[in-house]
Amino acid sequence: MEERLRTLASIHANHFSAHLDAVRLRTGKITERIRMEHPEAAAVLAFVDSHCTQVLMVRQWRYAVGRETLEIPAGKLDTGESAEDGARRELLEETGYRASTLVPIFRYHPAIGYSDEVIVIFAASGLSRERACGDEDEISRVEILSVDQVRRGIHEGTITDGKTVIALCLYESLRACGALALSHSAG
Repeated sequence: MEERLRTLASIHANHFSAHLDAVRLRTGKITERIRMEHPEAAAVLAFVDSHCTQVLMVRQWRYAVGRETLEIPAGKLDTGESAEDGARRELLEETGYRASTLVPIFRYHPAIGYSDEVIVIFAASGLSRERACGDEDEISRVEILSVDQVRRGIHEGTITDGKTVIALCLYESLRACGALALSHSAG
């Protein structure tokens, strides 16, 4: 167990807070730790077709890595919002699509060494187009890729977003062992 002795510095932004803490390790040694407080988020592996072979993806600029990425739709939850409601909202905002079926497949900590953030991943099917492309401030383009293209992008290193990699791998694993079945109704 590590004991927080005091917070040395803090930064508060719109969606998170970062703190530099002085801590005492279980050995008694004093050191520093960075701790980020981040709201929960939801991500959606959305299948466009009834056979779950075509995935809805978004292209967006990621400032921290200095490049555009290809990833599944996702975003932070609003205060008091459930993960499922947030997933539905993010899917609609970022892509213009609504899902009739949304199934939770995994909940994880993407940066457990320094952040309390949790991301809940959903698989979605029965998509219907509600409006044109989503959030122009964040999303540069919505794309539909085959599962094979996404898998190839992961193996080639062109798709490196953790939630996207985890979503596809876990979905395929759960589906292969019969633990997950999406309704195959297309919208």
